[in-house]
Amino acid sequence: MNIAGNNSQQLAASIQDQTAVIGVVGLGYVGLPLAQTFLNHGFRCLGFDIDKKKTALIQAGESYIKHIDSEWIAAQVATGQLQATSQMDRLAEADAVLICVPTPLTADRQPDLSYVRATSEQLATVLRPGQLVVLESTTYPGTTRDVVLPILQSSGLALGSDFFLAYSPEREDPGNEKFTAGSIPKVVGGMDSISLQLADELYSQVVVQTVPVSSCEVAEACKILENTYRSVNIAMVNEMKLLMDAIGIDVWEVIEAASTKPFGFQPFYPGPGLGGHCIPIDPFYLSWLARQHSMEARFIELAGEVNSSMPAHVVGQIQRALEASGRALAGARVGILGVAYKPNVDDPRESPAFRLLELLEAAAAELSYNDPYIPQLPQMRSFQVPQLSSQPLTREYLSSLDCLVVVTDHDQYDWEFIATHAPLIIDTRNALKDQPHAAGKTWKA
Repeated sequence: MNIAGNNSQQLAASIQDQTAVIGVVGLGYVGLPLAQTFLNHGFRCLGFDIDKKKTALIQAGESYIKHIDSEWIAAQVATGQLQATSQMDRLAEADAVLICVPTPLTADRQPDLSYVRATSEQLATVLRPGQLVVLESTTYPGTTRDVVLPILQSSGLALGSDFFLAYSPEREDPGNEKFTAGSIPKVVGGMDSISLQLADELYSQVVVQTVPVSSCEVAEACKILENTYRSVNIAMVNEMKLLMDAIGIDVWEVIEAASTKPFGFQPFYPGPGLGGHCIPIDPFYLSWLARQHSMEARFIELAGEVNSSMPAHVVGQIQRALEASGRALAGARVGILGVAYKPNVDDPRESPAFRLLELLEAAAAELSYNDPYIPQLPQMRSFQVPQLSSQPLTREYLSSLDCLVVVTDHDQYDWEFIATHAPLIIDTRNALKDQPHAAGKTWKA
């Protein structure tokens, strides 16, 4: 590694001998697993979060994310390898600062970079020579250069000699045991050649492969492309499902048959809507960027419209199923099965379950839910959430419902038990396809 300059040489040396202190800003479903990856390779980590409950839990040796073990956290805190704090002035202690804060949309689907700006401003007040800053939050191409860089330069320090700046998109997939933060290739773009070399060297210490690219903008666009690809394909199969339903064909059987083709086809599956922090949000960053350049991202906008319409379609199916059994939706006892955005995780971000709850509450249904990973419904930025606690999945609970709606197909669920005791089921995930007890009382939606 050929890096000129005293600050860069010292930083490179500390990265290579793993004495560099890693600061991770944002200790959520991206930041905490990222810190775990560095800790597992011998680095010391400082975790930063404005949520004092999170930092207090970590300091107490407790995990708030299902797939990160509390005993592991406790051991890291006990040895001093991990510290968590809400004191942002301690960012000066970190040699590399990795920013993993949320990048949501505003109510009118504009990029909300308030967390990125606030973090950059706090960092600028304590930025010191020899620090590497890497933005990992998903955003539109140009954010690192046009938003983060000017804020850091307001410190009076110079890019490329005093401090270094890069972008590397997170690719975390919560609950995926096959691919963890360390086993997923890491795309890295630098604001200059030295920043790229330092960021590449840093991630090379802890991930299976790095993929250096020519600029931060390429790395930013890479992440947007990945999630837009998924959004568009899910929208296509959702629309396919609506068409197949109209002509009496089981779209799940169609997808299964098409999946036997060994080339040229990748299966995507319909559902009640999109969930997670990335796929429902990131494509709109790209369509916003298109508008800034007097262009239209019509394909992306259409995919968003299709996916956003799915919760209303499910509610329509619920209403039709209830009416077919002689029951109105208003006053009906409707249970939501699973509110996490994907199976086997405790992550509720942007889950379609919350939009379903909003629509059903507006229709005067009597609501309840079960999710083994989410004991109480959390408050959400984008939804009005009723105050409900998870109900035990007992025979009595299931039989008391007028309708059960399968939203998240956790592996923990006993589908035979559910099929036996629920009187009417709306299955949005094809979870009951192999259950003979579900015959005659299950509607696919």
